[in-house]
Amino acid sequence: MGHREKLLAGAKRCLYERGYGRTTARDIVEVSGTNLASIGYHFGSKEALLNAAMMESIEDWGAELERVLRADADADAVANPMERFESMWARVIESFAAHRPALAASFEAFTQAEHSPELRQQLADAHEEVRPWFATLFQKMESTADEGSVRAVGSFHLALLNGLMVQWLLDPERAPSGREMADALRTILTSVQST
Repeated sequence: MGHREKLLAGAKRCLYERGYGRTTARDIVEVSGTNLASIGYHFGSKEALLNAAMMESIEDWGAELERVLRADADADAVANPMERFESMWARVIESFAAHRPALAASFEAFTQAEHSPELRQQLADAHEEVRPWFATLFQKMESTADEGSVRAVGSFHLALLNGLMVQWLLDPERAPSGREMADALRTILTSVQST
């Protein structure tokens, strides 16, 4: 493993253990077994390194989330849409425990993005990229579906994911379950349809 990879691995570890705002360049160097000059050489700054580590961390969790959700795709294919919704969100929630440090670090990145236009752009681009993926994965929308509808459905699921992550990070015991999310959606649909 070269210095660049060691720095990224060390920065991810520091993000998980210390958080974005409390990680120093010396922390990263100590954990990675590299030197201060290598941060500047490979990334330009500690912030650029932490941003790269953050994006890699988000991508890692996204790949794991896709693996978890696709694992039972055949079983979900026979379920009715509401059962599928409940099942998929239950699996998403189960994945949170194994990835808590990455989830917490991603929310810290959102606040850092306010002060880093580069990070804000990276996160915005990642959200735009994941919207159609969510629409396909959660709603089984075809790639031939109306682009606006795909984006809207993907945005809806992304909003659910981010809101659910906040609730789970703050209080996992009282955060909604997949069943509660499905029950809430049923209630919302009933009230909307009755008006």
